Amino acid sequence: MREAVNLAEDSSARVRQRDLLRGLARDGYVVVWGGWREPPKLRAALPDEVDLPAADDEVRGLLKHFAFTVPLRHLDVAIEAHTRGDWEAANAQLRTFLEGLFDEIARLIDPANAGQRHGGVNQRQMLADPIGFLAVDRKEWTADGRNYVEGLFKMLHTDGSHPGLSDEDHCTFRLHIVLVTARTFLRRLRQGRLASTG
Repeated sequence: MREAVNLAEDSSARVRQRDLLRGLARDGYVVVWGGWREPPKLRAALPDEVDLPAADDEVRGLLKHFAFTVPLRHLDVAIEAHTRGDWEAANAQLRTFLEGLFDEIARLIDPANAGQRHGGVNQRQMLADPIGFLAVDRKEWTADGRNYVEGLFKMLHTDGSHPGLSDEDHCTFRLHIVLVTARTFLRRLRQGRLASTG
C-alpha cells in the first residue's frame, strides 16, 4: 500500500488515485502530502478507540455468523458505492442495511412474532417491548419516537433513503455511525445468544 501511495500525486484528478484515497479513508487512513520533493506518507486518520477497519471486519464476521446475508449484501453495495464516490447510492444502501439488520435480529430472536409484523418500525418496537433487546432506560427506544434508533433512521433520511444530493463528508459520517451502531447491536445479539445457550 505504501508503494502505491508513493506514486500518488497531490491534486491529481486520476480516477484510480481518487478511488485509492477513498478506500484508504474508509479504512481509517489518510495520505499526508509532503513538501515539493518529499513523497506522500500514509498515516492513521482516526483515533485507535474508534478503529473503523476493525469495526467493519467485526460487523461482517457477525453478519456471516448469524447468516444475515441480505443485510451483508446491502453493506457491501454501500461500501462499493462509497468507494466510487456515489454518495446517494451509498446513503440508500446504508439505510436499507440497518433496517434489514434490525428486521433479521427480530426474526432470529422471536420468529413467530416477527412474522406477524411488517418490517421497519414495527420490528424495532418489538425488539424493545416485549423482548427488551433495545434498552428503554438508555433511550435506545422510547414510545414517543424520540430515541437513538429512530433518530438515526431519521438522520439516514426523513423522506426515504436519499431524497436529495449528498457529499463525501456526510456520506462518510453515515457510514461510520452505521458501522459502529451495527457492531454494538450485533455484539449484544451474540452475547445474548451465548448466554442463553450455555
